Amino acid sequence: MSSIRLFILGSLEERGEMHGHALRLLAEEEHIDSWTDFGPGSIYGAIKRLALDGLIEERRTEREGNYPARQVYGITPAGTRALAELRRETLETIVYRHDPVDLALARLDPGGLDAVEGVLRTRLAELRLNQEHWLAHAEHIRKYLTLTEAHVMRHQYHRLSGEIAWHEELIANLPAIIEDEKSRKGHTPS
Repeated sequence: MSSIRLFILGSLEERGEMHGHALRLLAEEEHIDSWTDFGPGSIYGAIKRLALDGLIEERRTEREGNYPARQVYGITPAGTRALAELRRETLETIVYRHDPVDLALARLDPGGLDAVEGVLRTRLAELRLNQEHWLAHAEHIRKYLTLTEAHVMRHQYHRLSGEIAWHEELIANLPAIIEDEKSRKGHTPS
């Protein structure tokens, strides 16, 4: 699955032929890096790859004033088929990425156990701040969102809420976790 391919192919199908700069502006306008796994800066490289794969093609070159010439791209029949497959695959596939913090917790430094609570509280504060920023951003752009886009944005809120709840639970159980770590690794309680 490729989010950037889905974005470019979907945008060309929905909006018609576009040049790379227009796709980049659309990605910026939609704050794509706030809710997908790519940023506007990666658009041009993806366009080249899609063209090499025959999923989009150059339709014409445009030039406005003193601006550089721009290649205008359109989706090919193969691109339309690939887009349908990407949509189906992306909707059907659950993507679950492991968080490296889990491994760090499973392999705690016996000499640094006393610092774990502070680190986790800092993480929790950062998550709460991210959620506050997300809420402010969502409120700011709410009037521009379709109903579907509003639900997509809520997905980010719920993911942050889950992370916050897990961190709160972890911190609440930290005394027992630290005690267990000390007893398993040969430390005596202080």
